[in-house]
Amino acid sequence: MSGPVLSPDAIAALVDAAREGRLPEEKAAPQRRRRMRAVDFTRPTKFTSEQERRLHRTLDAFCRSASTRLSAELRVPLEMEVLTSTQLTWANAHTAVPSNSTAAIFNVEPIGTRMLLSTESSLLLGAIELLLGGSIDGGVKERRMTDIDQALGRHFLERLLAQLTLIWTDVAGLDLSLETVDQHMETAQMVSVSEPTLSFMMEARLGGVSATLALLIPWSAIAPVADQFAARDDARAGARSDEDVTSVRRAVGDVEMNVRAEVAAVSMSIESVLALKEGDLLRLNSPASSGITLFADKVPIHLGRPGRSGSRRAVQVTGHVGGGSK
Repeated sequence: MSGPVLSPDAIAALVDAAREGRLPEEKAAPQRRRRMRAVDFTRPTKFTSEQERRLHRTLDAFCRSASTRLSAELRVPLEMEVLTSTQLTWANAHTAVPSNSTAAIFNVEPIGTRMLLSTESSLLLGAIELLLGGSIDGGVKERRMTDIDQALGRHFLERLLAQLTLIWTDVAGLDLSLETVDQHMETAQMVSVSEPTLSFMMEARLGGVSATLALLIPWSAIAPVADQFAARDDARAGARSDEDVTSVRRAVGDVEMNVRAEVAAVSMSIESVLALKEGDLLRLNSPASSGITLFADKVPIHLGRPGRSGSRRAVQVTGHVGGGSK
């Protein structure tokens, strides 16, 4: 046995301490600290980061397409954008949706699953007012929806789903169709409360009205085609075909836009504009032989020559802006 050797005095001191019950306390051996990691069971990780990014990009495209299409139909600018994407359980994702929202449950074919798209009632009522020829300049008042409101609201939601269908058909061959519209979010239940769900929050700005839309994608609803949403963009880039181009043209081909003919333009101060009166000559600093320019909204597209068709003014296209003829 090895160790330090006690002197006789030290041994005697220990014996005396033992008799009096004063034995020296042994130092507690240091315990190894346990490593603990917090786990948030309300935030599952079923969707991969690549799948989440891919779905986010498809919704960005959906927002652009739906904004253009519905702005033309409602004749009021509609702007949509994706705000956030979060993985939650179905119960938590459902709770995060604004309470005054209307839920649209839609079928996803050919895989036979269902998802949920919700929109705040302010957006739905504003769209209904515009479809009926009214105005929302003074804001939208909350009211109970009539049978006519419900029919027009369903029409608006179907238009939204039609734009999302165009995007998802190209990505994964999916077709979306509206099943039911429920004005009570708490009753719009489709899957178990613990189902992993990807929640996308979007903002829609219609005139002076701002509203939140939510798209809830349960994992079970997209699992059969999840690999399609995990494909890398660079791997798909070379697979663009005439069919893809046709799909894009079909998505925006019916959108109406303002086309105008412009003779020329000149910059003037406000004071000079206010000083103009009948008989004044305004020099445009453009040759008379240069014809006119056709604009699609604010984009110059063609050159032309003014004339008339019957008793109405008309323009004959003579070439493209930047050269060439047509």
